[in-house]
Amino acid sequence: MKRGKKGFLDMPFSWLFAIIAGIVIISLAIYISSKIINTGDTKINAQTGKEIGILLNPLETGVESSKSVSFTLPVETRIYSKCNKDGAFGKQIIQIEQKSFNKWTETDIDVSFSNKYIFSEEYIEGKEFFVFSKPFIFPFKVADLIYLTSADKKYCFIDAPEDIKDEISSVGQKNLFAENCLDIDGYVRVCFSNDLNCDIDVDYNLKKVTKNHITVYFQEDALMYAAIFGDSEVYECQVKRLMQRVSNLALVYKDKTDIIHPVGCDSNINLVGLSTSAKVISSSSNLKSLEHVINDIKNENDMLMCRLW
Repeated sequence: MKRGKKGFLDMPFSWLFAIIAGIVIISLAIYISSKIINTGDTKINAQTGKEIGILLNPLETGVESSKSVSFTLPVETRIYSKCNKDGAFGKQIIQIEQKSFNKWTETDIDVSFSNKYIFSEEYIEGKEFFVFSKPFIFPFKVADLIYLTSADKKYCFIDAPEDIKDEISSVGQKNLFAENCLDIDGYVRVCFSNDLNCDIDVDYNLKKVTKNHITVYFQEDALMYAAIFGDSEVYECQVKRLMQRVSNLALVYKDKTDIIHPVGCDSNINLVGLSTSAKVISSSSNLKSLEHVINDIKNENDMLMCRLW
């Protein structure tokens, strides 16, 4: 698979303006919440969670770039990223806690989105947060995966393949380092060489990531980053959601083959088989079973006179 500095977000001025406006809205909302009594905190937390979800909309572009964006909140904030795999596409859930009068406010209100796939620790905490995205191609574009981290947590990628190093460097995110960080204390050590002293171990050949003694599996670099930055339980749930989406999109492309057939664009790509296989994926450990199917479909589509995607 040819790789390079691809898949990261690009932001024309209109999207950049939308992000800045979103940050201003969030900042104002939280500033106001810090000035009122606790009875209003639950409502503000829910509203902030919704606005953070809206703020991430411009990241779902699917075009090339090598930049990340950040947003800063005026009070200490915890962002919880949760997942529900029920229904046709499942849901991305965001829950917010904010520090008010030196106490964390608690709320049972969840804000959910059916079209987002956010990967972070069980919760991230701080005032400044970084976010970047990468499209998940399997074998067509399935969704843009969003990686959310706190500026207070720094990651050191050790012995990563050169193109992964280049990609990390090109992102320009202030808490991600691909070199000159080996001897710095306090960093999360992400190793590609089975180093026992590392916090996260990536086996790039076997396509697996081990963190906190839990191993999850990936296909494509977009899911590798998701496994590195994400909570393992949420990761497994998101993989199931993504496979549900693959299953449905495969049938959409199958319908497209029926539409273009009368104009001489024949295709025998086994999209129905892909749909059936993806639908029953229940764990990341099953992803490898689709590897050959995905590669065959990619190759067949590339050879078509009328490509489906």
